[in-house]
Amino acid sequence: MNTYTIYAELKEGINGHDFVKAMSEYLDSLPKCVSYRIQRMKLGFRSQNLGEWRIDMDFKTMQDLDDSMDMVLYNKDTIHKHIAFAKMVDPRKFRSFFV
Repeated sequence: MNTYTIYAELKEGINGHDFVKAMSEYLDSLPKCVSYRIQRMKLGFRSQNLGEWRIDMDFKTMQDLDDSMDMVLYNKDTIHKHIAFAKMVDPRKFRSFFV
């Protein structure tokens, strides 16, 4: 399994439940995403350069991840779901990496 991890901080005034709903709708639209976890590190037990929200997405292969990213770019429905959650995130505090 290949895991892609994102750390994000929400913009001021954004409701966490709204973010989780939008993120879940987006991730559910990725057919090659085997599973995902959305976690909130509310108590501050993290490096301060990481956002409060951690999203892990699991893919069988790196090609599945690549195909999913292509789908986001070239599919109107998926890009709208991506925009729906991305507009809630502070771009200055967004980090991602592969595990």
